[in-house]
Amino acid sequence: MFQKSFSVAKRVRTETDIGASAVSVAFAACTLARQIFESLSNVTVLLVGAGETIELVARHLREHKVRKMVIANRTRERAQALADEVGAEVIALSDIDERLKEADIIISSTASPLPIIGKGMVERALKARRNQPMLLVDIAVPRDVEPEVGKLANAYLYSVDDLQNIIQHNLAQRKAAAVQAETIVEQEASEFMAWLRAQSASETIREYRSQADQVREELTAKALAALNQGGDAQEIMQDLARKLTKPPDPLANQISSAGRP
Repeated sequence: MFQKSFSVAKRVRTETDIGASAVSVAFAACTLARQIFESLSNVTVLLVGAGETIELVARHLREHKVRKMVIANRTRERAQALADEVGAEVIALSDIDERLKEADIIISSTASPLPIIGKGMVERALKARRNQPMLLVDIAVPRDVEPEVGKLANAYLYSVDDLQNIIQHNLAQRKAAAVQAETIVEQEASEFMAWLRAQSASETIREYRSQADQVREELTAKALAALNQGGDAQEIMQDLARKLTKPPDPLANQISSAGRP
């Protein structure tokens, strides 16, 4: 039963896209990064903030073996706990201006009421990078990155609204995949129940044959005893034949129900 369950789960994973579409902001942000950069093993990521969303982002990035992660946060203690878990470096928010040029990807999610990363800051970073592109994913509300940053050449800015569009699209894909998965599960369940009925019927038939052999021996012994005592031979043999060809009622019912869908 467990093996069958694992087999069905594997079919669902390999034959549908049920697990391929991002349906959380954190996962969508990482998916976007992987779509733009062929491999995250060659990039440096700056994470701004250390809340739940950034925690999820950091774990996803670690799974994809990002080359380097730097976490900038207002309180060092919270950032350090996350950094220890994912193998990242911790810096202060005030260090972002100086360190921004190192980052290929910036993902920001803080509770700041004002933008943390401004257009001038990104311009300086791009100049220091000799205009190597930067991906900025701003998943904060209100925004952590000034919208004007998106107008800079080689600065690709995505907001939480952009990610929500990705998530809605992926939700539709996942629903379609769920329909496919349901079809697979129903098919596998039907095949398993047919196999189970066959096994049940085989076991019932074996039990019937065993009991039939025992009954045959007992009836034959009684018939021989009756013949030895001078009973009517024809009547005794007819009674023996009738009893031998009639299965016990409980087993007859089991055999009938075992073969029934």
